[in-house]
Amino acid sequence: MVSIPSNQTPHGIRSEMASAEVEKLRGRYAALSIAAVVIAVGIPLWWKTTETYRAWLPYSHINELGSLQLQLSMEVEVVFSRGTLTPEQQKKVPLTQTREQQHHVDENTGLKYRYEMKYRTATIMEEDALRQPTAEEADFSLYKLSESPCGSVVVYVIPETSVLLPENIKVYVGQRRTALLRGQVGQGGELKAVLSALDPEIEQVVRTMSFSHEDIMAALSDRIRMGRLSKESLADSMRSFKSSPGYEITFSLLNPDPQSHNLHWDIEGAIHTYIQPLLDKLAPVANHSVDSQILYYAVLGVNPRFDNSVSAFTLSADSLAHVINPVEARLGSNAASSNPVLNFLLFVPDAHHSPLFIQDHSKRVVDSNAFHSPRWGGIMVYNVNDRYGQEAEFPVHIDIDMAHVMGVFLAQLRLMLGVQSAHPPPGFLLQSPGSAGLTDWELDRLQWSRTVENVATASTSITSLAQLLDQIGNIVINDNIAQQVYNAVTSLQAAVAELEAGNLAFALQYSREAILASERAFFDPSLLHLLYFPDDQKFAIYIPLFLPMCVPILLSLLKMAGELRQRRKEQRAKRD
Repeated sequence: MVSIPSNQTPHGIRSEMASAEVEKLRGRYAALSIAAVVIAVGIPLWWKTTETYRAWLPYSHINELGSLQLQLSMEVEVVFSRGTLTPEQQKKVPLTQTREQQHHVDENTGLKYRYEMKYRTATIMEEDALRQPTAEEADFSLYKLSESPCGSVVVYVIPETSVLLPENIKVYVGQRRTALLRGQVGQGGELKAVLSALDPEIEQVVRTMSFSHEDIMAALSDRIRMGRLSKESLADSMRSFKSSPGYEITFSLLNPDPQSHNLHWDIEGAIHTYIQPLLDKLAPVANHSVDSQILYYAVLGVNPRFDNSVSAFTLSADSLAHVINPVEARLGSNAASSNPVLNFLLFVPDAHHSPLFIQDHSKRVVDSNAFHSPRWGGIMVYNVNDRYGQEAEFPVHIDIDMAHVMGVFLAQLRLMLGVQSAHPPPGFLLQSPGSAGLTDWELDRLQWSRTVENVATASTSITSLAQLLDQIGNIVINDNIAQQVYNAVTSLQAAVAELEAGNLAFALQYSREAILASERAFFDPSLLHLLYFPDDQKFAIYIPLFLPMCVPILLSLLKMAGELRQRRKEQRAKRD
């Protein structure tokens, strides 16, 4: 009798088939479970842990800044003194009028100037102030009565017969925000006709003491095309430094021949007397730090030539450009500060090249014996050969006349910091700034320009940054950058609103905050971490990580799909 193995019996065969089916089901469930875990947990977890963090930015408000529509509002007060209006005309004042000027700069920039004209008669105390013997004393007396708001202009119309102004002078502009305008005695007719006759002269006063369209266009030079600027405005904007939160001012004494000249300069006292009052007045615009140094054996990069016509050594205007580079290498730099540096150099020629004079393009000697380089600083040549004779003992002790030197440097410093010289029409008399180095209305003109420049620069920086972040998705936007962008946008909106309201001081403050925040956001180092991280590098990193894991899962899923299709075919065949 032949025995049959148990695994070959019908019962054993069915048992093995059942076990194989169970193993197949277990394999399918395992593959599906692994795939489900990878899809439901692994991929989202990987995506979340490797995504680039990008904080929210106010893109809608930033896009609004791309189209900059500025309105500059200022208050002009016209005060009529006794004898300039008839009794009938005086009954119709006080009076307020609003005048507007619209300027379309380009498709993204527009300007609107709004002048609030207030007309009134002088008070008794103002009449007493106008009885002072000189215009300067009258200006000071009016200033003590009431200080005009920042950015405003007050014009006092005085009788034609007033002795306050010289005979050929029509308008006197003082050190504050006040001007004296010679009117006509008892001009009859309607008040409207009197005001219309004064309008051209009032406009000239406002253009002299406050912003002009050319000044504002120059302040927008970073935002608009150069072709829209006049040559004079373009030259002024190229000469002065761009608006900055702070400036470093360095005064250097260059002594190329210390064996012959023992130079002494009271730079500390000179800065305190001549420079510091100007910097104190410019404090609302920017912060300033001042230092000084003495450089020995420092020579110019150009050899002066002896000119027989003036019996002296000369530097031609064409050679001045080659003077700065060799000297600049000796000046050093303040690496701890990112603020622009203004250099003012006092060069004392050695005994063998004295006297030394600077000539202009017409071969004439420059009166100040100094020159300035745009956005760099100025150099003054100080001759000392007339201080001693041939019998003198060397080194000769020489005290430098700091009043003369600082007078030149102060004029150059004003230009470098953006204080443009006014060009009044004929018949205008402008009072000198005095010891302050800057009049109130000159400060206002600078503040108008700097505010507009800050707004334009900050808005351009923020819109450029937003476009960059929108185009490159790999850049990380952390919370600090988002906060700086938000602060910049908020400050810009506040600055524009304050300009529209005519609050110049607040507008300047907000514009400075805006440009600081925009620069911090634009130059944040964290923006560069993933800026140049191309996609092929991503594939090179992730493929070795995911491919060994994904291939078995994909093959299992494909096999299961094939078995499912085969089973469906068999079922359809049985039905048939």
